Amino acid sequence: MTSLGTATAAPGEIDTGRLFVGETRDGTEVGLPVAVVNGADSGKTLYVQAASDGDELNGVGVIQRLVPRLDPEAIAGTILIVGIVNYHAFQVAEHRNPIDDTKMNRTYPGDDRGTSSERIAAATFDAATRADLILDLHQGSTSRMIDECRVRCGPRHRLHEECLELAKVFGCGYILDQKGPDGQLARAGPDNGIPTIDPELGGCVGWDESSIQTGVQGVENVLAYYGFTDDTHVPDPQTRATGFEQYGAPSGGLVTFHKELGERVARNDLLFEVTDVFGAVKAEITADSQGVFWRTRRLPQVATGEYVCSVGTDVNSY
Repeated sequence: MTSLGTATAAPGEIDTGRLFVGETRDGTEVGLPVAVVNGADSGKTLYVQAASDGDELNGVGVIQRLVPRLDPEAIAGTILIVGIVNYHAFQVAEHRNPIDDTKMNRTYPGDDRGTSSERIAAATFDAATRADLILDLHQGSTSRMIDECRVRCGPRHRLHEECLELAKVFGCGYILDQKGPDGQLARAGPDNGIPTIDPELGGCVGWDESSIQTGVQGVENVLAYYGFTDDTHVPDPQTRATGFEQYGAPSGGLVTFHKELGERVARNDLLFEVTDVFGAVKAEITADSQGVFWRTRRLPQVATGEYVCSVGTDVNSY
């Protein structure tokens, strides 16, 4: 028998339940939705979680579509799933946990006696560290972004190559290979000896079916490549960026983009212009480096200094 929270499955079974992580302000228990897929045969363990940022819903869509497709009788190994990590933020469709105004994916490995976010991080990290591989499903919040996988442990980390391989296997098409901030699961997992990636499945308000399907295929690629299923998967080359440049608005107004997501950018290419409400051009912003047009804000209106877009730089094929 394998358990996660109240979900318990014998070999060849799936069960769902709740992982209790505290109480709401009226004393109601908070239980994260969890699932255990216990394969009929022994093998590796995969941990998958979604919505550690409460408005990043594409990962929840991946799990919603993936779990009904899984046949535990045809699986070797175990899949542990936490469907919604940032419970409080998910309820109000916000990015940060409103109980402690914290970005959950900056609190790993957590603290079981700490803040709300730290306690949830500790409980989910305890589940994640039972695994051989970790997938932390994200999206570019409500901005517009390409589908990508992030390798966040840094190129000098002892598990860098294993994390990079996992990202290639997942197969979004793009990899951002750049050390991430402290407190990310994709940092804490490798530090505990477990290859971990952070698939960023596009960016949208609500969820986007194309990015969700990319995520479903990515998890299935991982299951095939690492021997959970009898399927085979040969990873395709990925476009890898090891740098990331962000551009802000030099003045207030309305933004018009001159590049499409995923388009190659040369140095001095026009990225966007800012106009006033009557169409008069106030500023034209060009690329500092060559790379790939990676991410943009969704709404056209900007204030001086506000984020506008990002370019992935130092690009190669991996």
